[in-house]
Amino acid sequence: MTDLPRKAAARTARLAALPLGYAGRQAVGLGKRLGGKPADAVLTEVQQRTAEQLFRTLGELKGGAMKFGQALSVLESALPEEVSAPYREHLTALQDSAPPMPTATVREQLAAHLGDDWSERLVWLDGAPTAAASIGQVHRGRWRDLAVDSAEDRDVAVKVQYPGAGDALMSDLRQIARVARGVAPVFPGIDIKPLVAELQERAADELDYHLEAEAQAAYAEAFADHPAIVVPAVVAVGAEVLVTEWMDSAYSLAQVIRDGTPEERDHYGELFVRFLFEGPRRTGMLHADPHPGNFRVIPGPDGGLGRLGVLDFGAVARLPQGQLPEAMGRLIRIALESDEESLVAGLREEGFIKDRIDVDPALLLAYLAPFVEPADQERFTFTREWMREQFERVNDPRSETFTLATKLNLPSSYLLIHRTWLGAVGLLSQLGASVPFREILEESLPGFAED
Repeated sequence: MTDLPRKAAARTARLAALPLGYAGRQAVGLGKRLGGKPADAVLTEVQQRTAEQLFRTLGELKGGAMKFGQALSVLESALPEEVSAPYREHLTALQDSAPPMPTATVREQLAAHLGDDWSERLVWLDGAPTAAASIGQVHRGRWRDLAVDSAEDRDVAVKVQYPGAGDALMSDLRQIARVARGVAPVFPGIDIKPLVAELQERAADELDYHLEAEAQAAYAEAFADHPAIVVPAVVAVGAEVLVTEWMDSAYSLAQVIRDGTPEERDHYGELFVRFLFEGPRRTGMLHADPHPGNFRVIPGPDGGLGRLGVLDFGAVARLPQGQLPEAMGRLIRIALESDEESLVAGLREEGFIKDRIDVDPALLLAYLAPFVEPADQERFTFTREWMREQFERVNDPRSETFTLATKLNLPSSYLLIHRTWLGAVGLLSQLGASVPFREILEESLPGFAED
């Protein structure tokens, strides 16, 4: 399939079939077990075939379907190994690629959103996309600045939104919300409905390329002097076309996750964390889409460890106070010091614990482990095993921390921060990176450094 399907009924039918397909394969698997086939072999076969159908469908439909798949791919490290192993290849494939749209459609979009004279400025355009994502794809081109006679043509990245992406995105997310219960058994430990709800809330911003250009331009200016972080500058923008400076990078963090050396994992993992926390300090915004395809490796001159390039500023949290909340850093510090009374009081003040709700302070400290443990030592090593432990502890109904979770409230001002933190921890766990997390928080998280 090479174009974005725009008929809502057809897209809805394909998404609605996902849980039915899973249920059907379970029934077939039961028959095979009754017929004498080993249970573990049947389980692996059912999981593999389910993964193939689910992520092939998500990738081909693009829109909200693919965005949902990308969000799941970041949290893959939280899945039990027997579930994540057969899914890993299909999940990570969504982080870097998708079927392209026809060249004629690309040119129609350029004319509609850059003007009929677009080819006078965009003097060359590669017919094949260099990358494709949930609502658009990217082509390499060369840009001529007509306002400056002496200016040399420069290489650019041309991001083109799929026609009908907006309708498809919202329709998909509504349908996925309806079928979430049926798909949920495939992803034990991951709460699907809040994930979809959060994607729905930020969908409008991601469709607005003018808003994305504004955020990327701010980041490009703020990181222009950074020795290790690269953000391409914005060149031109239309409603559904965004042109930015080209960034030479052969691969993303997805490849480092697949086959990177320990040195590469640690180096780029550290740069990722530094960008995540320096961004709000420098721009007043939080890059809120931490999946590996958005982070590109730029090797050093000798081919060794180099810089980290950052793309896709469609999902950005504009922080109300122009920085991450000071209370966030202060409460993590209090939790590190095991000051239970001050922690409960501080969380209550911020709205995490409602009035007249009593919680066990010791359980509360255990529940906050994903936010606190990485800052409790000079270098913290993120692993899939550690990530799974956190999810199992919080999502196991038999666990005391599971009951505690039902008593806590997530204020709306922290929603995107919370999701970004979990996504970032998921990415770092996929990398298996060892990072000086505490040092980075002391440098860039308001309220965390000791007085």
